[in-house]
Amino acid sequence: MNSAQLDTFVRDQLPPLDQWPEYRFDRPELQYPEQLNAVEHLLDHAVSSKGFASKMMLRSPQRNFTYQEAQGVVNRIAAYLIEDCKLTPGNRVLLRGPNSMGMALCWLAVVKAGLVAVATMPLLRAKELSEIISKAQPSLALCDGQWLAELEAAHQQTASAMRRVICFNSESDQDLGQLCAGKSGLFQACPTLASDVAMMAFTSGTTGLPKAAVHLHRDLLAACECWPRHVLQAKPTDIIIGSPPLAFTFGLGGLLLFPMWAGASVYFHDRAYTPEIMVDVINNAGATISYTAPTFYRQMAAFAKAKGVASLRISVSAGEGLPDATRQLWKEASGIDMLDGIGATEMFHIFISSAGSEIKRGAIGKVVPGYTAKVVDDEGNELPRGQVGKLAVIGPTGCKYFADERQKNYVKNGWNYPGDAFMQDDDGYFFFQARADDMIISAGYNIGGPEVEDCLLKHPAVAECGVIGASDEERGMVVKAIIVLKPGHEGNEAMVKTLQEHVKANLAPYKYPRQIEFRTQLPRTETGKLQRFKLRNS
Repeated sequence: MNSAQLDTFVRDQLPPLDQWPEYRFDRPELQYPEQLNAVEHLLDHAVSSKGFASKMMLRSPQRNFTYQEAQGVVNRIAAYLIEDCKLTPGNRVLLRGPNSMGMALCWLAVVKAGLVAVATMPLLRAKELSEIISKAQPSLALCDGQWLAELEAAHQQTASAMRRVICFNSESDQDLGQLCAGKSGLFQACPTLASDVAMMAFTSGTTGLPKAAVHLHRDLLAACECWPRHVLQAKPTDIIIGSPPLAFTFGLGGLLLFPMWAGASVYFHDRAYTPEIMVDVINNAGATISYTAPTFYRQMAAFAKAKGVASLRISVSAGEGLPDATRQLWKEASGIDMLDGIGATEMFHIFISSAGSEIKRGAIGKVVPGYTAKVVDDEGNELPRGQVGKLAVIGPTGCKYFADERQKNYVKNGWNYPGDAFMQDDDGYFFFQARADDMIISAGYNIGGPEVEDCLLKHPAVAECGVIGASDEERGMVVKAIIVLKPGHEGNEAMVKTLQEHVKANLAPYKYPRQIEFRTQLPRTETGKLQRFKLRNS
């Protein structure tokens, strides 16, 4: 069967097949036909055969959409892109804006039309956007009207095939909603193959070197059938909120695709979240599932304790390592044992996680059904349980970088290497140690930065911290902690001594930070990840 994507720009710049990961579709729910459109499967089938037509799908302070209403809007946008904008399946469409119903509907329309979605983080500036435009070569951009300036600047300074920028959520008579208003609301999904390209996901920049991970239509559905089915177990009655951007696969899965798979609804707030606002929205919207990063939950805890979060039943944490101190703080404040998980942009979403009675303190969880994971040495040999090594994963999703030599570093002998150091215990639980390049080797000892961070966060004076290795002539490296103190505490020599003694009292003494620096804030990505490379380079 031939692909419907006549523009093969992305496909032509994927790695050679011998550099692709091995795929395993060894569960009944992972069997897909050769022809498959992910949005047709998730949205059209929800309306036509799953009984969700009149169920609420998208919610906001301004208005709500049922699944059937959302389908009509998606169809009108898709028809406009193909019929009026003359786009060809396989063309890229850049998407820019904060999380909103408009952003979600545009993403769905692009993929349903057989185009390739290139969603971008809303806080990116013109220089960063121009780099994405140069690499992805989009034919068109759809942009929230309030976020236009940086994109227009990027468009002007970039030599590309991008013909125009169309705004949504704007007051203009050229707003996308006005342009699509005359369409019938009927649109037959592009007959893409399961192996056709659905999206390019640009990494969120923890290494400072963004890459574009490519995901196929079957990848999106395979992700829906693994962690959401076996671990999250959302229900059609759930109302879901969260802070991860839709341009981040953590956000795209958690705040759009996985709720659609379950027939649940998503609430998009009309302002940026602060910790207090998120607690208020949980209560006002009756939200039952929340998604955000550990740092945000830590900051939300005081507000949750004061105001309650009675409707909430599941709190999902991902995007960075979850310190046990944060897990316990949130549990004390909310009564909820946080659902932790590790995923990767390259794998689309979470592949190690546990929920409910399966949660084990200190562990991220067990491998999600559909995936296989192991801890290996530098040669790829599996290590005995209890030893620290590199994480290797195989499943129904995997890394396919667009035009990037780093594919060879991520995929080796068919296995995906997300770049994390882990230990697996005798019960099959995986314990995160550090990013592989964040392991600190000091005088022959291997020290995981996150373990020291977790210990420091348990001290009442510490608000945030990042731990890195600093060069040292005698020891090779020493542990260095960069700390943000809570109000009322002074970063002086006495505090340095206090925090060092705190770590020595709770961890092996060789793990204590020999260097401590106090700052007013730490560098983080838009998704909340601590950017340790910036700490190392500063």
